[in-house]
Amino acid sequence: MCQHQPPCPSAVSADRESARLAAHHPEQGWSLLCNGVVLFEDTGELLPDGQAAVAPHRPLGAGLTTAA
Repeated sequence: MCQHQPPCPSAVSADRESARLAAHHPEQGWSLLCNGVVLFEDTGELLPDGQAAVAPHRPLGAGLTTAA
């Protein structure tokens, strides 16, 4: 998929998020990397085979805690 030299990290590499953008749609909350990984603005990642690499998670703001 990647035509860059040197090639971008593969979709299964630990550094897969450092691949270059192939498409960017901030109005929809997602970006496609040249290695086929879809990044979502809520920090979720979807691999080319459909598996969720990182489940969506949003950090709590400063001073906020979860309910006990």
